[in-house]
Amino acid sequence: MMLKWPLGVIRCLGLAGPLTFALAAPAWADTFKCMDANGHATYTNMKEETRGKNCTLVMREISVVPAVPAARASTPASSPPGFPKVDSATQRTRDDERRKILDDELSGEEKALAKAKEELTQQESVRSGNERNYQRVLDRLQPYKDEVERHQKNVEALKQEINNGK
Repeated sequence: MMLKWPLGVIRCLGLAGPLTFALAAPAWADTFKCMDANGHATYTNMKEETRGKNCTLVMREISVVPAVPAARASTPASSPPGFPKVDSATQRTRDDERRKILDDELSGEEKALAKAKEELTQQESVRSGNERNYQRVLDRLQPYKDEVERHQKNVEALKQEINNGK
């Protein structure tokens, strides 16, 4: 015995297979990157939004997830329980010791800078007989110039560190 199917059911079954595969297939769309006048990028997959804008087609899939706003801390972060604490007198003593060490280092660097400048000045006044080519003079003086520059940077860094500690 053979079942007879109505023509409408056969047509529905005939379309159901391809329709199922079409719905199961991933949806691919062009993604566009649009730059505004301030240089900010906006991504869209709607071609209508790209008209009249500086947009380029992006050839890779981009996932966009909205950012979660950061919660504002109403109270300052506290130390975990059992975390060692330093009383203010001890901290003040440590800060004073640190300041003294930085001041000592600064005075030592300033003395080294003065000595390096003096050596550079002495070397600039000396002219050897084999230095008829001025490049040889520059090559001979370069280590002295480097030494002066190094001490100047150290002095600047120490002064900055002292100012940050105030």
